[in-house]
Amino acid sequence: MQVGIVGLPNAGKSTLFNALTKAGAPAAAYAFTTIEPNVGMVDVPDARLYTIADMEKSAKITPASVKFLDIAGLVRGASRGEGLGNQFLANIRETDALAQVVRCFDDQNVAHVEGRVAPGDDIEIINIELMMADLSTVEKRLDACVRKAKTGDAAAAKERTALAKAKDHLDKGFTLRSHDFDEAETLYLKTLSLLTLKPVIYVANIGEADIGNTENAYVKEVEAKAAAEGAAVVVMPVELEEEMGKLSDEDAAEFMADLGLEELPLATFIRASYKLLDLITYFTGGPTEARAWTITAGTKAPAAAGKIHTDMERGFIRAEIVGFDDLVANGSFNAAKEKGLLRLEGKEYVMQDGDVVFFRFNV
Repeated sequence: MQVGIVGLPNAGKSTLFNALTKAGAPAAAYAFTTIEPNVGMVDVPDARLYTIADMEKSAKITPASVKFLDIAGLVRGASRGEGLGNQFLANIRETDALAQVVRCFDDQNVAHVEGRVAPGDDIEIINIELMMADLSTVEKRLDACVRKAKTGDAAAAKERTALAKAKDHLDKGFTLRSHDFDEAETLYLKTLSLLTLKPVIYVANIGEADIGNTENAYVKEVEAKAAAEGAAVVVMPVELEEEMGKLSDEDAAEFMADLGLEELPLATFIRASYKLLDLITYFTGGPTEARAWTITAGTKAPAAAGKIHTDMERGFIRAEIVGFDDLVANGSFNAAKEKGLLRLEGKEYVMQDGDVVFFRFNV
């Protein structure tokens, strides 16, 4: 999964990227610090994996991961090529989901590209530019489909219907992710890599002084915008998170306690990004390695096995599965098996989050 970190210049995109990846990407209080997108892999926090590794005495632990792209800041007119608009939009098309960083703090030392802090307006600027880019894509494709449909092309006629709905929604000033397209329409529109069809998390970037402040007016603006389109919001002191990432685990834990935090907002954000695309985790575990595997909800057992190796999908026989809770209650995979808690599942089994699996196959 690839998540693009987007936002206006100086919103905190590169700082968030550094907090996530500890990559040390350039971040400065002026526009367009980032030109080419920075790329980094981030482990998905999941305590279940370490529990399995401890039970199975695993020599190696491999978490699931998310790829983050820190993309150049966007300004008004990006859809017409302003700033780094064309490059920005091309980079976004490569992603599966978006994390839009929205500035929710005052700081005279960090210039705002619009000259004032107004989170709702910032979100609107980016959404409008993405909608304009989508509208251009949809209109061009719609013209071609209309011509083909006139020749009696049934597929073109179906595409025309989906595109007409998309155009109408964009013309009204709404993002495509806020429209309830049917399954076939959604699958078709996704092939066009439309920007506002991508799921989004809004990252409300607050200052350290606002940690725990539930009445931050800037954050409330972000939450109102997100609610209108069914998007998620994570409130995060991005700069502080980056600084805490440089501390030892012991010092970070002490710092969190001083701030009254049970968990870093960063971990909440990573999990929210992971869930954004309706992904789940299954586990494999043994003396050699305990590993978390990422699959889309609804994946059947053979395809899940194929994540490990294509031969396992091709020669799939069955999946031997113990639920995570049953595993914990019994102390090991073998102990759960001895108590009859092992399930033998075939090719039609739909994998569930938390399944601990041993695949049988033959090629």
